[in-house]
Amino acid sequence: MDVVSPEVRSRMMSGIQGKNTKPELIVRKLLHARGFRFRLHREDLPGRPDLVLQKYKCVVFVHGCFWHRHPACAYATTPGTRKEFWAEKFEKNVVRDGINIDALQASGWRVLVVWECGLKHAMDVVAQIDEFITGNAACMFWPETPPKPKKT
Repeated sequence: MDVVSPEVRSRMMSGIQGKNTKPELIVRKLLHARGFRFRLHREDLPGRPDLVLQKYKCVVFVHGCFWHRHPACAYATTPGTRKEFWAEKFEKNVVRDGINIDALQASGWRVLVVWECGLKHAMDVVAQIDEFITGNAACMFWPETPPKPKKT
């Protein structure tokens, strides 16, 4: 049973953004400060990557741990209601992400996935992203191992 009315829940869910999220804005600001120039949400590429660095043939996805199911992450929780609906939705998201990454790599793009939790807890995000963009790796998930949430 939901704790809010259907109208309130609808309003809350409609406020969730797919573009220009806080984690995405953080990555954009960090990269721009390092001198990287990029395009946003190119619709001609699979998955419409959040950032496209054409010069480096590199794309960056900034994934929310909840929506994209970061493995073993404390932020990848599952709602207590409508568990079948959420399980199906999350599974489709993960499958779609994999298909998009494979298609990009097959087209010669290098793919970086930055997880939301990595931006919350890690101090070396700039060095890791910089190293990937200017390096030769084909695909990287950052951080690979989710950090433990800080207790408040």
